[in-house]
Amino acid sequence: MATSKFTRRGTICLEDAEVLGHDAFPGEQFILRLRAPRCAARAGPGSFAHLSCDPLLPMRRPLSIMRADADAGWVEFLYKAVGTGTRLLSRRRPGERISLLGPIGESFRPTPGQDRPLLIGGGVGIPPMVFLADRLRRDRGCAPLVLMGSEVPFPFTAAPSRMLVPGLPADVIAAMPLMEDWKVASRLASLQGYAGCFEGYITDLARHWLDSLSGPERGRVEVFACGPHPMLEATARLAREYGLPCQVCLEEFMACGVGGCAGCTVQVQTPTGPAMKRVCVDGPVFDAADVFPEGAGAMVNAGE
Repeated sequence: MATSKFTRRGTICLEDAEVLGHDAFPGEQFILRLRAPRCAARAGPGSFAHLSCDPLLPMRRPLSIMRADADAGWVEFLYKAVGTGTRLLSRRRPGERISLLGPIGESFRPTPGQDRPLLIGGGVGIPPMVFLADRLRRDRGCAPLVLMGSEVPFPFTAAPSRMLVPGLPADVIAAMPLMEDWKVASRLASLQGYAGCFEGYITDLARHWLDSLSGPERGRVEVFACGPHPMLEATARLAREYGLPCQVCLEEFMACGVGGCAGCTVQVQTPTGPAMKRVCVDGPVFDAADVFPEGAGAMVNAGE
């Protein structure tokens, strides 16, 4: 990494964040907006924050940052209530205070010259893709293709896209309204038969698009992904098959979130051989080929 771990740790802030909004969606999904100006000023796509879910629960929970507005001083998270901590967090209301530690971790690093980004997000892996799409359109002036998959209802009301995406099936028209507002093309995939969605895996939808590109067009594509382990592994295989650079954002169980406990380590290939890296501070973004080398299941974690 270009940034030393000591410099990176110096960007982590502890804030007493105010709840600005907390909206519930089907499938026990929630979007939480916090006033946390120091975190908002430093956050990048792929970074996360460690939140205190309840004053009586000592262990924090890591949540990927979905959006950040440095000028307004807020950060936003999409999460699913799946355990004691996140269920307690889901009860927090506007005006309450939440202890926030962040932003933490390495962000996505788009490669200069790869001006056709393909963003793939699955389930709770959608937030970093939203953040990255926003950053790409604002800072680089390029419009990515964002593909999102979910087996529970999406945390937004899907809308028919007004943007044509050559190479995708004509009946796949469901899109994220926020992306439409940004003039960023998006499409949705699910095995649940949701109207307008691609019926299949998100990587199969990505293959449709990649197969429609000419060789020179495909050479400008870079893949970014976040989601469940099987989806990331399939994305890494897809990128390898087409010879595309690919970065993945990993999601792991974490205790401290700042590299001290080493409870979130994964095996990564390095020039000198396999090494154990901490997802929280060495990641969560890694080169896909380092985490999923050809012919090997590289991820090692007791939580898998």
